[in-house]
Amino acid sequence: MKTFTDSAPAGIPSNPPMGRRIRTVIIDDEPAARRGVRLLLERDAGVDIVGEAGGGAEAAELLAREKPDLAFLDVQMPDCDGFQALARLAPGQAPAVVFVTAYDEHALRAFEVHAVDYLLKPFDDERFGAALQRAKEAVRSREADAVNRRLTQLLDYLQAAPAAPKAADGSERILVKSSGEIFFLKAEEIDWIEAEGDYMKFHVAGKTHLMRETMARLEARLDPKRFVRIHRSTIVNIDRLRKLSPSFAGEYAVVLHDGTKLKLSRGYHERIAAILKQSL
Repeated sequence: MKTFTDSAPAGIPSNPPMGRRIRTVIIDDEPAARRGVRLLLERDAGVDIVGEAGGGAEAAELLAREKPDLAFLDVQMPDCDGFQALARLAPGQAPAVVFVTAYDEHALRAFEVHAVDYLLKPFDDERFGAALQRAKEAVRSREADAVNRRLTQLLDYLQAAPAAPKAADGSERILVKSSGEIFFLKAEEIDWIEAEGDYMKFHVAGKTHLMRETMARLEARLDPKRFVRIHRSTIVNIDRLRKLSPSFAGEYAVVLHDGTKLKLSRGYHERIAAILKQSL
């Protein structure tokens, strides 16, 4: 490993990441090796070193106790090796791991247990920096996946409720999970909805939100007094209807107040015509 300097060299990330600091542990039976990794990590404002261990059994206890995001883990240690230390953890409890070792014969096994990277001693600062950056990305990806799963579970729970949620003014709200967030849309805010593959696209005041849902299930949840289906893949808010416009070969297009033109299927023609007649 290269001699350490006071300033961060090229290849060592120094800017703090978006969000919280990454909780990291250092596990190696050589004190000098732990010190080297610690000095490199201390240069990164986005990393928080929460513990060190010098043996396999101690490592397993540290990992179980601290539940870190990231571990720099030696392979060959007293008591048990790095792989055995990870095996002692409960399912789903293992952090992102960068293996650090002087022996390259463990590399294949390291990636079989989904290691983020494999640092072969001696390594230089640039190689360490690349491993750390890769580890950060892995941790953030895990966090994003976890948040997405929780949002999906929350949305499923809310949608399974016996009654639709109501806004403060008593109007109905529709829950839409889009771009990792849950939006509570008032029914009257929705202009129209279209099917797009396995998703439904909600058009709201010039913006769109995607939700994984089927047309049939969504239509069953919507208030028929407010929403009407005009095509096998399109539902519109009745309040947004402006007129029917002749298209070609006897077909019509539904024109909304904002000028949007949508295809009207023959099977839904009479229902739309009746709605527009009632509004006259």
